[in-house]
Amino acid sequence: MSDRMESGHTAGPELEMKPGVDPEMGAGVSGETAAEAAATARRKARMGVLARAGTADLRRLWAGLGLDPECELLRGPEVGLIALRGRIGGGGAPFNVGEATVTRATVRLGDGTVGHSAMLGRDGEKAKLAAVIDALCEAGGHAERIERDVIAPLKAMLDARDARRSSEAAATRVDFFTMVRGDN
Repeated sequence: MSDRMESGHTAGPELEMKPGVDPEMGAGVSGETAAEAAATARRKARMGVLARAGTADLRRLWAGLGLDPECELLRGPEVGLIALRGRIGGGGAPFNVGEATVTRATVRLGDGTVGHSAMLGRDGEKAKLAAVIDALCEAGGHAERIERDVIAPLKAMLDARDARRSSEAAATRVDFFTMVRGDN
């Protein structure tokens, strides 16, 4: 008997399958309360920061916390490919642009809390660490501290990097204009 759902997600014994719930992220896709929606938005933002952060920065900030929770790997870290889809002009018919390498991991803490991660690239250590951080934040005991000492500094670094890249790109911008040469 297969436990594969129509959505393409697999259900483990620890997951209760409900309509409109994404078991990979543990958050309701539709019909969630305002509190659940806020928690989902916080988790999404946190996971986005962890996925975009550099491994060295993440490792350095994590080491500063001094946490070493007991955890069991449920999945991975495993490397795979995802199809990248595009649209001509942002609104045309979708087409496959290419593929990207992704690494994902799932861990379970000693208290049973499960954490997930998925990110571009082949860095299994970073994927596992991000999954541990996700699990600790979902458990709640260390969430505020992790947010303050790991996520916020990483987000500031990423924002500074993005601003620097934007200003570098803006410096190379060329404005084209047409001059009227008179009556010909």
